[in-house]
Amino acid sequence: MKNILIPTDFSENSINALKYARELYSDISCNFYVLYVGTILDQNKDAGNPIELENNEGPNTKDQLIDLVDETRNQNTTVGHHFYTLHEYGFFVPTIKKYVEGHRIDLIVMGTKGASGLKEKVVGSHAGDVITKIQCNTLVIPNNAPIKKPIEIAFPSDFNMFYSHPILRSMTELLELGNGSLRVMNVVQNGDELTTEQEANKEFLLDYLEVSFPNRYSVHSLSNQSVKSAIQCFVESRDVDMMVMVAKNLNFIQQILFDSLVEQISFHTKIPFFVIHK
Repeated sequence: MKNILIPTDFSENSINALKYARELYSDISCNFYVLYVGTILDQNKDAGNPIELENNEGPNTKDQLIDLVDETRNQNTTVGHHFYTLHEYGFFVPTIKKYVEGHRIDLIVMGTKGASGLKEKVVGSHAGDVITKIQCNTLVIPNNAPIKKPIEIAFPSDFNMFYSHPILRSMTELLELGNGSLRVMNVVQNGDELTTEQEANKEFLLDYLEVSFPNRYSVHSLSNQSVKSAIQCFVESRDVDMMVMVAKNLNFIQQILFDSLVEQISFHTKIPFFVIHK
């Protein structure tokens, strides 16, 4: 039984993430824990504080959460899917950590609006905090992502890290969900060549893929001054459904998700990101 945590704020993008998770794991028995982390204002409103009610009109967040999960249960057709509500007031990241540990969460699925302006980052602050501060595999779903199982999965890598068996197991599970294919891509800048260590890491990864998925992987080397521009071209040419990254390789993730501004990159708004923590 897989345990999946889905934080929600009742927005369209968070509800879309819940739908995506249900479809992605439609063939696997899962416990879905839908979590709302409320603020002090929510707590006062939910408790019926007259002053807060005047300034914060809207339904009780506990009732909203129950309604959301009830509606999800009614829509669900998978026998092995079970849905539970989690509601707490407090700070977002510590609360997520608490439930990841207490409920033995295997995966966090989060919705994000995606970057829509030139000065916006790729993912929102909550999703960014979860990726960098919580040791749990995380799947980030942009609001415009089609709800379907991934067939074409891109794995951009600089080969600067060793791919341990837990990392490879997470990749394997992802490939098996939709009988997908992994496209390993490396961006070459300024004519640089791989170091001896990078070549060894690459060889280990490809040996594993050749044994496990001999006809479902390929390797691509792209020349470009910008890693994100290279990924954009690759995503468009391959019709990529999902991107996989390893959290341990934080410098590489920062190049793609956090450091620079969006510029003319659009893949952030429609491609889910699967970040592996091992």
